[in-house]
Amino acid sequence: MNNNVRVTTLDNGFRIVTERMPGLKSASLGVWVSAGCRNERLQQNGIAHFLEHMAFKGTKKRNALQIAEAIEDVGGYINAYTSREMTAYYVRVLEDDVPLALDVISDIVLNSVFDPKELEIERGVILQEIGQSLDTPDDIIFDWLQDTAYPDQAMGRAILGSTENVRSFSREDLQNFVTEHYGPEQMVLSAAGSVDHDALVEEARSLFGDLNRTPKFSNEPSKFIGGEVRVIKDLEQAHFALSFESASYLDDNIYTAQIYSTALGGGMSSRLFQEIREKRGLCYSIYASAGAFADSGMMTIYSGTSSNDISGLANITIDEIKRSASDMTDEEVARSRSQMKAGMLMGLEGASARCERLARTILIFNRVPDLDEIVSKIDAVNAEHVKEFAQNLCNSSVAYALYGPVKNAPDVSELEKRLVG
Repeated sequence: MNNNVRVTTLDNGFRIVTERMPGLKSASLGVWVSAGCRNERLQQNGIAHFLEHMAFKGTKKRNALQIAEAIEDVGGYINAYTSREMTAYYVRVLEDDVPLALDVISDIVLNSVFDPKELEIERGVILQEIGQSLDTPDDIIFDWLQDTAYPDQAMGRAILGSTENVRSFSREDLQNFVTEHYGPEQMVLSAAGSVDHDALVEEARSLFGDLNRTPKFSNEPSKFIGGEVRVIKDLEQAHFALSFESASYLDDNIYTAQIYSTALGGGMSSRLFQEIREKRGLCYSIYASAGAFADSGMMTIYSGTSSNDISGLANITIDEIKRSASDMTDEEVARSRSQMKAGMLMGLEGASARCERLARTILIFNRVPDLDEIVSKIDAVNAEHVKEFAQNLCNSSVAYALYGPVKNAPDVSELEKRLVG
């Protein structure tokens, strides 16, 4: 048990989690909110991301410039992001500036004014961001893949939203989303580094302690469907993305899924890299990853190749998945376990990564699992578990996205037949 991790819950459900990291002279802290694009209704799609942008555009006591100056005057860094299931507002500062950082973060979360002029400026910025995404093949293809995996569902919609929605959002729409989703039980204050838990709790109590609880939002359950989206366009490369339903982060099979994705396409020693790039030269890079949500997950493979090679790349990828269900070796699984453990532990050596992990695990599990607990679950995965996981993939639906000169690529029904044939 890590005695440096402490958690306190205020009477209204607001949670504070900290990890003191001896020897550090800085701290990372922020507020994580369990509100992302899957919490949006259809007509709200994109509003969580819009709200994240507007948080930096002025509060009741600071304008946009003053927010930036408050942190940058002390050499700090402030930012935010929106994901499918949460929004984060975070900052990194020196240890003496933690009270200032918390004041700024709480101010933008609780007191944003959504000034009409700033709203119109930021609307234009987000429309440009959407346009940039549409012009970036290895970005937009994942939005299409997500929509194909979870069609007509909140989980499948783009985080940025549609241009139509972004053009229509009003100040009232933003305020209503905050009222519905930014209740104390939906938020976590997380901090790591040179931090004083008791002092942060008292500050948080004065800032967040009077917030009223809000009714819990009922998310639409995710259902992986699959299918194909193919957009033919004159590009330099044919972009290829493939996905299968995988484990949610509440399922211990998530560790099997991550180890499998590492063995299949997680590095230069992986099966896909060796077979498709090193032996056949069909691409520059190819990778697999296992992403997870509250009630579903995606095992995704991505690569780019030429129009002449797209058919071969797609078919060989399917063949490697099928082969892995029968001949994945103990050595490959052991290597993947080592990669996963090393990646996790080395990635958590900084305060920012620790802060993020604290917040995410509290929102997901309402506790912070000890790292030794995670390592033991990784070590428990063996080759038989991985082969069984691969066998299940071979009998599941496929989500398939293609972009560029992809006329010659096999269709999704051909890939599914190849998987089981």
